[in-house]
Amino acid sequence: MHASQYNSNKLRIWVEEAGYRVLILTILLLAGWLSSVYGLSRYSSDVTKNSTGITAEQSSAAQTENVTVSGVVFDDRNQNGVRDAGEPGVAGVLVSNGLSFVRTGSDGSYTIELIPNHDLTIVQPSGWRVPTDERMVPQFFYIHKPEGTGYEMRFGGLPPTGPAPATINFPLTRSGAAGDDFTCIAMGDPQTYSNEQLGFLRDGVFNDLKQRGLTTSDCLIYVGDVVGDDLGLLDRLLELGAGIGAPQWLVLGNHDVDFDARSNDDKADSWRRIFGPNYYAFEQGNVLFVVLDNVFYPCTREDFERGRMNCDPSRNPSYNGRLTETQLQWLEALINETPEDRLIVLSHHIPFVSFVDATSNQHQTDELPRIYAMLEGREVLSLSGHTHTIENHAPGQVFEGWNEAVGVSSLPFRHIVVGAASGAWYQGDFNVDGVPMALQRMGAPMGYLNLEFTGTRYTERYVGSRLGEHRGQWVSLNTPEFRSWFDEIMGWWRTPAAQRGDVPPRSVHDLPDPQLLVPADFNRDGGVWLTANVWMGSVETRVHATMPDGRVLELQRTQQGEGEAARIGAEWADPFATMRQLTVARHGIISESGDEKAQGFEVFRGRQLGPTAPMPQSSISDRNMHLWRVQLPELQPGVYPIRVTSTDRNGQTYTDVITVEVRTERPPKHWRSELWR
Repeated sequence: MHASQYNSNKLRIWVEEAGYRVLILTILLLAGWLSSVYGLSRYSSDVTKNSTGITAEQSSAAQTENVTVSGVVFDDRNQNGVRDAGEPGVAGVLVSNGLSFVRTGSDGSYTIELIPNHDLTIVQPSGWRVPTDERMVPQFFYIHKPEGTGYEMRFGGLPPTGPAPATINFPLTRSGAAGDDFTCIAMGDPQTYSNEQLGFLRDGVFNDLKQRGLTTSDCLIYVGDVVGDDLGLLDRLLELGAGIGAPQWLVLGNHDVDFDARSNDDKADSWRRIFGPNYYAFEQGNVLFVVLDNVFYPCTREDFERGRMNCDPSRNPSYNGRLTETQLQWLEALINETPEDRLIVLSHHIPFVSFVDATSNQHQTDELPRIYAMLEGREVLSLSGHTHTIENHAPGQVFEGWNEAVGVSSLPFRHIVVGAASGAWYQGDFNVDGVPMALQRMGAPMGYLNLEFTGTRYTERYVGSRLGEHRGQWVSLNTPEFRSWFDEIMGWWRTPAAQRGDVPPRSVHDLPDPQLLVPADFNRDGGVWLTANVWMGSVETRVHATMPDGRVLELQRTQQGEGEAARIGAEWADPFATMRQLTVARHGIISESGDEKAQGFEVFRGRQLGPTAPMPQSSISDRNMHLWRVQLPELQPGVYPIRVTSTDRNGQTYTDVITVEVRTERPPKHWRSELWR
């Protein structure tokens, strides 16, 4: 049970001694009234039935020892949260204590040992649905930390849960459960640091999702960094997300932890109080979804001695990407309990591997060979966030740095880094909806990953916020003028601030029209390249351009994923994205209101950017694993509408038309005032 589960208006007390019922109910109702008046925590270790129906009978067992609990998982046919006469138990449901599993018997009953500071959960079985609270948060767990956090935390931590109940029952319903076909949305890094940024999320990605018509048979997975360090924003975010219509399943990210935790055992205490467990699993259709916690915070001397230099004990606390030994054992036990014909989808915040952070120890996940060995022979998909990139890694792919950092020489199954709902942390200029464009590190827009499941098969499609499902790529030209412009700004940007001027050497206004060429452009300084940034592109994606005369040009992926390092610089950059990233006018917004926060704009943890001259945003797409290009042949003067089509591994296509002009000489860019003198 957690904060949202305590609701004094819906509380019911189930004890054997009927004479005590009225007295206990009166006391708890009074406690609820006091809580509402004086702002006391909504968490209560004495609650024996929460508002969504998980019931518990208290015991007086010692708080610091393992205790045995029993209960029933039942078919809540009237959905009142109470096991009424005639409501049978549900057989074969997995119940876990955070380490091991048991299955319910033919009557729905189970018995398992509870472990201090490990939560009791059930795995939502296929064909069934666990209840959700008013925030559309699934209720499938009992939070168990008898003595609580034990010290003060910024966001409250976890109050003592008290003695373990002797009996804990879990309701299920068939109503609204998923069949073989359903939709799941994977959303990475909403990462809202403020209520202003929550408004951006509401008006951007959430607005799109609320028009999708999702239901309780679908799912919405937040792949970590749900908020940006301020856990006090989580309830508002969940309330806004509830209107999307699908159950909200959350993954813990490195910006969702208690930063004042003294050990990894406590780092998710406020999260557990507000949302629920930090690792768990659920089934829908023929898919097992496994939510992992691979944010180890604060990391330890053990991590440091294994080469994770950010974990130096003499420095400020940091995190490392790894699972605890207990969680690894839990995962192996879960896999062993899962039928071999199931698709397994692993959701975790820090990627197992990443293109943009291929050489990093901290931003990829340890123990991968062990995890891969557990999953050998299974159909598996990995979903992650963290990097604010979209990366669709096909089986067999590898980049330089993976083997040295995490011991991976080839991928055994598909790994998708799902992109960020915050884009590049809500930077960039405003779009027409008043939401920052915030193009991500490899140039894709903020948005979400749409997964359509049919049995154990799935199709992936990335949807850019406020752009519609018909767009999936940017098309542009990489010209000699662009490369010179890019290099000059990036050279200035990479110079320490104290050693450079206050104004960038060039802005987007200094860049000649990139789609207006002269004959010399084709034969100087590398020529002209037609580029396509296909956001969800993978090694299986094919891209071609059709010229007006019918000629077809095949575009080639700039990164093959055959063990090479990232190719970095103007030649490998996406011109469409960088033209919007390298000059952000929002830095210069200023007023006489007297409000310091209204000058420039606020980003991470209250950091203020501006007011200054327009500046680059913090992340620039100077490398890319989903960029395709072809060198344009020399074109005679004229107008050339070029049709660029990408086709992904599932046959989904995106088409854009770019119009290229070739003139004998470049016409003047601005108003010809000399004609009016």
